[in-house]
Amino acid sequence: MDLIRQQRAPICEALEKFRKKRVVPFDVPGHKRGRGNPELTKLLGQQCVGIDVNSMKPLDNLCNPVSVIAEAEDLMADAFGAAHAFLMVGGTTSAVQAMVLSVCAAGDKIILPRNVHKSVINALILCGAIPVYVKPKIHPVIGVALGMEADALLEAIKANPDAKAVLINNPTYYGICSDLVKLTKIAHEHGLKVLCDEAHGTQLYFADDLPIAGMKAGADMAAISMHKSGGSLTQSSVLLIGENMDQAHVRQIINLTQTTSASYLLLSSLDISRRNLALRGKESFAKVKEMSEYARNEINAIGDYYAYGKELIDGSSVYDFDVTKLCVFTKPIGLTGIEIYDLLRDEYDIQMEFGDLGTIMAYISIGDRMQDIERLASALSDIRRLYKRDKEDLAYVDAVTPKVVCSPQESFYAKKQSLPIHKTAGRVCGESVMCYPPGIPILSPGELITEDLIGMILYARDKGCSLQGMADPSADNIQVLEGVLGA
Repeated sequence: MDLIRQQRAPICEALEKFRKKRVVPFDVPGHKRGRGNPELTKLLGQQCVGIDVNSMKPLDNLCNPVSVIAEAEDLMADAFGAAHAFLMVGGTTSAVQAMVLSVCAAGDKIILPRNVHKSVINALILCGAIPVYVKPKIHPVIGVALGMEADALLEAIKANPDAKAVLINNPTYYGICSDLVKLTKIAHEHGLKVLCDEAHGTQLYFADDLPIAGMKAGADMAAISMHKSGGSLTQSSVLLIGENMDQAHVRQIINLTQTTSASYLLLSSLDISRRNLALRGKESFAKVKEMSEYARNEINAIGDYYAYGKELIDGSSVYDFDVTKLCVFTKPIGLTGIEIYDLLRDEYDIQMEFGDLGTIMAYISIGDRMQDIERLASALSDIRRLYKRDKEDLAYVDAVTPKVVCSPQESFYAKKQSLPIHKTAGRVCGESVMCYPPGIPILSPGELITEDLIGMILYARDKGCSLQGMADPSADNIQVLEGVLGA
């Protein structure tokens, strides 16, 4: 990394230069630097709306960058150790989908774990690729899906020698990491591209003693959520590629779905955040690690809760663990994660990243403070004292690997009918059903609905999880393929 060059922020510099010129705007956006919408200006401030501008020659164009955006992408690639970087303003969803669409066409197979984010499934709907699921092991205590094992990948490749790519979560939402170097080596030896969903892995590129990052492990592509742990504005992300990817082709794929009116607020936030991480990231993430480990120890000292960490490492299904992920298993106090999530928000004014059926997660990043950690630990202790009850059997969304009957694309566009959920066992699902966050589908289009899955969906709904993806938001009905039985 060239630390001298990394002091630049070319998009931000161009915006500041443009602001000083006081150009008369006869272009979009129509609020004209905020003058046409004073309420918006009052909410966001003149500094913000004054640089909410459209693409123009001095500011470059994200669809075909040749000047300041091109330079910013080059600096981003240098900071992350990639051959090239694309600035993404459609969130990491757009980056993940661009990865899949860049290497898969209709009918192509892609190997992936079942606990992928919904953006991956949606990419398969868009391009018509066929998922080959590698079933992960489930941890016997905390109930979450673990990493992809080398033997499982090899078995999937042997059974599907025509597969084009493998997608790996690095890390998972819960901090679990696979042996990325070994998996990448196996995939490349068999001619497969390696795609890394690193939506929760920005810190891996700028910290010591954390699991290996995708680009360093030799992955071909990696999707990075800069806005999650890297400090940029919500919806701003990065797509990284290695030397063996066709940069022009990837740009064309991105431009199929990415806006032609990119927000310079998002682009400048990526530019500034990259500079901040390049110059101060190692120091910042060292503090994040310190806060996370402190929180883990404090929460475990309360009793009953289990804030898990590196003790999960077994060298196989949990090859490594990202200690910046503060996930707390809640079953021992008799409450689901979503119940504690609600209590923390409603009674203690603490907003967690997510609560699912067995876990809550606090997203610790460069903006957190130690006093906030203390407040969280104190609230959890209070909840245990006031609300603890006999523990019950809990279902876990991550533990599901449904049978794939037909492709996501075929199922999504097939003729469908809506049936009461309790009458759908044995039918093929025509839509996605997921708890969000984290956005891992319980059911995806083309998968067989079973009584167990119906029970899990209803249990999650009754416990207060936010169910998404269904035409019926109440989850009373599910869309199934008309006239198709999956059993």
